[in-house]
Amino acid sequence: MKSGSKKMLVFILSAVLLLAACGNSGEVKDKKTSSKKYKIGVSQIVEHPSLNAAYDGFKKALEDAGIDVEYDVQIAQGDNSVNTTIATNLVSADVDLIFANSTPSAQAAASATTEIPIIFTSVTDAVGAELVDSMESPGGNVTGTIDAHPDAITNTMKFLKEELDAKNVGMVFNSGEQNSRAQVDAVKEMLKDMDMTVVEASVATSADVKQATESLLGKVDSMYIITDNTVVSALESVISVANDNKIPMMVGEFDSVKRGGLAAYGFEYFDIGYEAGQMAVKILKGESKPADLPVQIPQKLKLIMNKDTASTLGLDIKDEWKAEFSE
Repeated sequence: MKSGSKKMLVFILSAVLLLAACGNSGEVKDKKTSSKKYKIGVSQIVEHPSLNAAYDGFKKALEDAGIDVEYDVQIAQGDNSVNTTIATNLVSADVDLIFANSTPSAQAAASATTEIPIIFTSVTDAVGAELVDSMESPGGNVTGTIDAHPDAITNTMKFLKEELDAKNVGMVFNSGEQNSRAQVDAVKEMLKDMDMTVVEASVATSADVKQATESLLGKVDSMYIITDNTVVSALESVISVANDNKIPMMVGEFDSVKRGGLAAYGFEYFDIGYEAGQMAVKILKGESKPADLPVQIPQKLKLIMNKDTASTLGLDIKDEWKAEFSE
């Protein structure tokens, strides 16, 4: 073979090897991109079973979707100033997405960034909290799942009136929580046409809960404890006062039934957390943006009762209630 031919052959082989190397490099890069590890900041106002269950559901949805995640979890322990600091810290950490678990957590996150996607859950009134423009078209960088079924309060009030002959409903809540104020106002509006009244007892911290509950004695014949983070974190104080005085107490979610509340029309917080996680998956994969994902309501509503509490109150459980029982 002539020298020139040999050189040409070497040149061609080198070019082929170079192109192959480039192709392999591109494949490695694509594989690396598809297996990206995302960083998600988690902001939660306080620890209690319902919020924890929602977080568990959120994580399970991302796990089921095969999303590799590093979580930065921060709990405000009921302190809104800490809540604001958490939101600022997560933005500074340049997380890929923020999971805001409660109304105050979502509000703080939304105030801290208009760029990082925010998925919320355990929020009662997303529009009233000014988190979204509307349920159908959130707009901006925020969307999620709410913890308010349109029939939950209606069914609860009907049960108190028709089955327990209640007339004066005691409500202990933190008036500083927009989530709580919205629920109390909804109950008051509904009771106008039911010949029933709401007796309010407002608290600022969990340390106020027992005294506020005791202030209702002699004024109410029933109670309704909504999904108020401050009160639910000290729920045992309310339960002891209510049960000791034979006052039937409906609650806003199932974990509060397990802890001693009489009953709740509700849903599993794990489920709304899971649904929020599915929304996060779409965003992280680039399939959608928060502005285009409608806010979701809970998909299931059922009556759960606590047999032990019903026995303490001397209440017979009727078959027609179609109640399920807490474990």
